[in-house]
Amino acid sequence: MTAEATPPLVGKTDGPAPAGPSVRGPRARTTDGYPRYVAGKLGGAAVSLLAVLVTSFFLFRLIPGDPVKFMTGGRQVSAEQLAAYRREFGLDLPMWEQFTDYCGKALTGDLGTSYQFRAPVIDKITESLPNTLLLTGTSFVIYTALGIFLGTRAAWRNGRIGDRLNTGLALTLYSIPSFWLGLLLIIVFAVGIGPIPGLFPTGGMESGDEQGFAYVLDVAHHLVLPVVTLVAVEYGQTLLVTRSALLDEMGSDYLTTARAKGLRDDLVRRRHAVPNALLPTMTLIFINLGRTVAGVILVETVFSWPGLGGLFYQALSVPDLPLVQGLFFVFAAAVIVMNTLADLIYPLLDPRVGR
Repeated sequence: MTAEATPPLVGKTDGPAPAGPSVRGPRARTTDGYPRYVAGKLGGAAVSLLAVLVTSFFLFRLIPGDPVKFMTGGRQVSAEQLAAYRREFGLDLPMWEQFTDYCGKALTGDLGTSYQFRAPVIDKITESLPNTLLLTGTSFVIYTALGIFLGTRAAWRNGRIGDRLNTGLALTLYSIPSFWLGLLLIIVFAVGIGPIPGLFPTGGMESGDEQGFAYVLDVAHHLVLPVVTLVAVEYGQTLLVTRSALLDEMGSDYLTTARAKGLRDDLVRRRHAVPNALLPTMTLIFINLGRTVAGVILVETVFSWPGLGGLFYQALSVPDLPLVQGLFFVFAAAVIVMNTLADLIYPLLDPRVGR
């Protein structure tokens, strides 16, 4: 009785695999889908900007108040003069004509003319933008570096007293309204309490009588309290995201291998764990950059900082519709652009995204 010959298992060989074209697996790296991914993100950003443009026109027309009466400065004027003001700024046109005129000019970079300043809106924005970038840029660099540093140390010492203190303080400060913290800092460190004198100015950007290097020191002196306010309320989010991402990496095999090779614990954290854990934090950094520019309104108002936030508050109290609309569009565009940049950069850091 002879045993039947059984057919060999499909795909099983005793020797090395024959040479030939390799089969690409489902997770193989490819750039074929990235242009389509980029096009989709850019198209979504364009639609979002268009939606913001439409929303900014109709939203602020719900604000009570007549801008024409503001232009008169409270003087008694005739009906003919009021009508002349309305014709000058196009307020006598039907709403749909105002809307089409606004959208047509906005697409060419013309955001209208400010009622109270009688100047192009884009000029007022570019005039105040450097002051806002100085405040937000300084704050952004400090709270991002602080959040990443404290977040990595908290995760590496998970459960210890330092981790609990860092996390608790970050959550507490993150939940505090920025305007309330700003007012508290003004009371304690600018006005002074009892025999303790004020150490910093209560507001503004400069004293007005310094030049050269003394002017730089004066601006830095005025910058301290607004920056401390923004850093205190913003660093917690970066800390928590960094800590959570690093905790997810703690049990990975490559860290165990690195330790088995005899690498110091500090070296394992800096060279292996942190670079991989920073991927979610990189996305948050771009989002925060746009959100900080848009969310600086309250801080600039509290500290009388001459930036876009203070300008927005001033325009909103009139209401100066062209200036409010232009600033709202700039704030929203900053968030949309930074979110889009984060979406475009993330696939370059993690090939599994957008393929």
